[in-house]
Amino acid sequence: MLLTAAAPPPPTVEVSVTGLRSEKGQVLVCLTTNRKAFPDCSKDANSVRMAVKAADAENFAVHAPAAGTYAIAVVHDENSNNKLDTAIFLPKEGFGFSRNPTITVGPPSFKSASFAVAGDMHQSIRMKYML
Repeated sequence: MLLTAAAPPPPTVEVSVTGLRSEKGQVLVCLTTNRKAFPDCSKDANSVRMAVKAADAENFAVHAPAAGTYAIAVVHDENSNNKLDTAIFLPKEGFGFSRNPTITVGPPSFKSASFAVAGDMHQSIRMKYML
């Protein structure tokens, strides 16, 4: 009988979101390795996208497809319409990014939000609200 080693499970990123202004709606999550698709994963077929009830967003797990350099973007979709609502270019709903980079005008760069995933790890994300 030949024994072969099973492939290690993909890494898990435990995410904790703080600063939600309410438990209404959901938190949309995007995990990507594609700097051109950050922070909107819609152009990245290999991204991990999920929705977590806002009431459960304090701690949840995202399974990375493999080891690599990733960035996470989250949106507090308070009205559950599956998008970030804006008013005159300003987000009406909350958002946050891995590594909590400083936000000035527009989203942060992939580099400022990216982190290496070699095994299971944790990211804490603080929500920001503009309006």
